[in-house]
Amino acid sequence: QLQLVESGGGLVQPGGSLRLSCAASGVTLDRAAIGWFRQAPGKEREGVSCISRSGGITDYAGSVKGRFTISRDDAKNTVYLQMNSLKPEDTGIYYCAAAVTVQAMCGLRVKSFGSWGQGTQVTVSS
Repeated sequence: QLQLVESGGGLVQPGGSLRLSCAASGVTLDRAAIGWFRQAPGKEREGVSCISRSGGITDYAGSVKGRFTISRDDAKNTVYLQMNSLKPEDTGIYYCAAAVTVQAMCGLRVKSFGSWGQGTQVTVSS
């Protein structure tokens, strides 16, 4: 059974950094695209970043491009989201999700991902 567990959220001041982790079990990362999503209060869940099953293709939402970096450690079966220069508008619950796929690409559409973690809260505030 595929399971995802996020960690690393917290409270940080504007301009600060956090690194989120997504530990996967029940599937190896070479079989699944992994995405990071976030949901702010009263807003729809939105895609933040994704990494392909090969690890060679990544994508970012325009609002985080240049500030966030997605990566993975195959030995630990874990995907990371390094978040720098955080802004108050980055506040929300961050979820990782998996899409078991044969496709080479990854995308940021919520409906493309079938397995979700429980989420971790990120709050950017002074």
